[in-house]
Amino acid sequence: MRAEIASFAVGAKIEKIYMPSRYELVFALRTRTQSRRLFLSVAGNAPRINFTDSTPENPASPPMICMLFRKALSGAVITAVRQYGADRILFIDLDATNEIGDRVKRTLAVELMGQYSNCILLNGENVIVDALKRVDATKSSYREILPQRPYVFPPPQDKLQLTEVSPAQIVARLHTLPNKALSSALVSVMSGCSPLLGRELSYRVCLGERAVGELTAPQWERLDGELSALKERLMKDAADPCYLTGENGEFLDYYYMPLTLWANQAKLTRMPSLSEILDLFFVEREKQIRARAKAEDLYKTVNSLIERTARKINLQREELLSGDEMERKRKFAELINANIFALPKGVPVYEVPDYYNDYQPVKIPVSPELSPAANAQKYFKEYRKAQTAKKVLSEQIEKGTQDLSYLQTVQYALQNAETFGELSEIRTELSQSGFLKSKTGTKNKKNSTVPPLEFRSPDGFTVLVGRNNLQNDQLTFKKAQKTDFWFHAKKTPGSHVILLLQNAAPTDESMEFAAKLAAWFSSVRERGMAEVDYTQVKNIKKPPGAKPGYVIYHVYNTAYVKAEKPKETTV
Repeated sequence: MRAEIASFAVGAKIEKIYMPSRYELVFALRTRTQSRRLFLSVAGNAPRINFTDSTPENPASPPMICMLFRKALSGAVITAVRQYGADRILFIDLDATNEIGDRVKRTLAVELMGQYSNCILLNGENVIVDALKRVDATKSSYREILPQRPYVFPPPQDKLQLTEVSPAQIVARLHTLPNKALSSALVSVMSGCSPLLGRELSYRVCLGERAVGELTAPQWERLDGELSALKERLMKDAADPCYLTGENGEFLDYYYMPLTLWANQAKLTRMPSLSEILDLFFVEREKQIRARAKAEDLYKTVNSLIERTARKINLQREELLSGDEMERKRKFAELINANIFALPKGVPVYEVPDYYNDYQPVKIPVSPELSPAANAQKYFKEYRKAQTAKKVLSEQIEKGTQDLSYLQTVQYALQNAETFGELSEIRTELSQSGFLKSKTGTKNKKNSTVPPLEFRSPDGFTVLVGRNNLQNDQLTFKKAQKTDFWFHAKKTPGSHVILLLQNAAPTDESMEFAAKLAAWFSSVRERGMAEVDYTQVKNIKKPPGAKPGYVIYHVYNTAYVKAEKPKETTV
């Protein structure tokens, strides 16, 4: 990767610097003839550096550390890309200008070491200007990474570097670890040897795993040959990038040379460059991770609203008197009135014949301080109050149930949001629906509209998929024509899917394609199969005052289809 970066970057100028997230930097590089983007991540779960063709979305306001990098490196020319031994540390040397226009030397130390990864800006005297991750004495007594501290290399390891020693020297060191498995022994002895490389070399030598002390003479000879070939590849920077996929197309691993570990269990695909493999492997996954990190506050808010609404509905249902209890109060009032002249005063219980139950005697608890007429009125009053409460609570429960259903659709949209624009639209939707307060005291920024997802059916029809409830309404009631077809997973949060026909007749193939999209873009996609309702758009209605995305329909058909991830989008 050092060689791949250096082949373009050396001599290139840094035009712009972006910071998509806390631990990511993007450098826009330009030469006289072309430009490329150098992506750098020091996130613990995916540290890497490579050229990228993707364009990560950036926050509206860059953080202070990004402004510092821009001030120090904008317009700088890369003069060299160096590697520290065989460790995963690159130094990018730059010819830059300071605040008064004088030429100064700057260096970026890019350390890709798992959770300890970092990007450190150094001045010409190897003093730290700043870093993406600051490390003080409470975190490391050996190596502080703070402004104005001298840069210190990570602790050295007693390992041999293959490009500087002979394979025989590495073999001799291996003999000192007879009880260790060959793969782990290689990692312990050879600088820059990853566990994956250790397993690959062990497989090539032993067709599996074996202790060093158990290796036969032919196997030691094969190991020497493999190390010699590897050294030659490294000395020539002869990368042969490839990745492995399983039976279902899932990524298994990638490397700078062909892996034979899964020779009979995986498909090997070669790529032109290491950067393209890393883009393929990480971009889609990190797009969602970035969006979810930025949406963390929205997730918490929506989850809190869902819990609160569900709890409120349960309390209202408990408060709502049952129909039997309400009718009992009415019956007691009528029985008291029917026997009012025969009832004594000042007693806590009236015993009267129940003409609702073959005149069997029934005991009615009453207030002894009230007259029979007043006790009857009291029961009538409680009955009317219960009636009113039942009506009000029923309406509140119905509204709460609709709110809960709506919030679950927002939760679904959040789980599938991939860009800041989508998150911004969801935030706007929640504000318009009254679940979030609009921020005051800030300028209203016009958010760029995120287009709906667009797909092409195998027989050429366009199918649109809404990303959120606002888009769902827009597609169904603004974009679609009355004769187009509308699809939605049955009784579950999901996207509105519109099959655009342009007055043509739909084919069975296009209908099935749209139905499968509706199943995939729903909360039940993990089940594999799903019921999908479909009908012409003219049959879809929106009740007055209904929440975004909520519609009703009575004329429809239902298909039972497999939720399949679409292979490609036209957008």
